[in-house]
Amino acid sequence: MTANNPTLMGTAGGTFLSIVPNLSSNDIAKTVILATVGAVVSFTISLLLKSLNKKHKK
Repeated sequence: MTANNPTLMGTAGGTFLSIVPNLSSNDIAKTVILATVGAVVSFTISLLLKSLNKKHKK
């Protein structure tokens, strides 16, 4: 099954434009903060697991 690129782009654009009027700046700030925290935690856990994996292989 192949995706029809113009249809996909139209759907994504329509979804985005229907969500934008309902967002407040408070929601956007909260989302940015939560995304940042999630990325930092994910990166930290990745480093920890990589370190533990190296110690386990020795």
